[in-house]
Amino acid sequence: MICIIVFVMRNMGIVIDYTTSVGMIAIGIGGVSSSLWGIIIAVKYKNYDIKKILKDFFDVRQKYSSYLLVMFFLCLDFCHVAFNGKLVLSAWYIPFILFFKAIIFGGIEEVGWRYIFQPVLQERRNYITSTIITFVAWGIWHFSYFYIEGTLPQVQAFEFLCGLLANCFILSALFIMTKSLWICVMTHSLINVFSQLATGGNQYVSYVCRIIIIVMAVALFSRKQNKKRN
Repeated sequence: MICIIVFVMRNMGIVIDYTTSVGMIAIGIGGVSSSLWGIIIAVKYKNYDIKKILKDFFDVRQKYSSYLLVMFFLCLDFCHVAFNGKLVLSAWYIPFILFFKAIIFGGIEEVGWRYIFQPVLQERRNYITSTIITFVAWGIWHFSYFYIEGTLPQVQAFEFLCGLLANCFILSALFIMTKSLWICVMTHSLINVFSQLATGGNQYVSYVCRIIIIVMAVALFSRKQNKKRN
């Protein structure tokens, strides 16, 4: 809806970007839109209260195995950087600043996508189908947001979508395995941070690792389901 409004306003000659107050409002609302409808559906459909959502969002007290699983997926997701790539750090504290920024402009999306959207889909669809549908919806949302903030022409669509698909399987597998919103928020934020810091790397290694990620995510889901049956 925000994307359509921005489209109409731009065609009326109104400037919508980071330099105008109207643009900042549109970018802000668009950025938190997935968390907003996630909260609405969580309250109305899941009968959650706001306290539960906030508790789940900041619940850092998770099992060590959950954090290790996060590290495993992140290593796979960014191991291509070890091949002729590097992490660009202008100061030691930059990753920490980027991380807290990424929680607000990235991690908060998980309230909508992994906390509500995909679990609701999985009530009627299998895991792979639900993840693919989530990927498609998440991709449309991202491109709509890129249009709102005016960065759409700069996006390399194929590379972005490949990464988004892998991340969709990472985050869905993590939520299924840990049942933790915080784990997804943290992982999403770390993915954003490393994506901003990493440069170069071997693309072929990246493609292979993304295939491994998808296979591992499906395997973890299958293992979880088998344990439930037993």
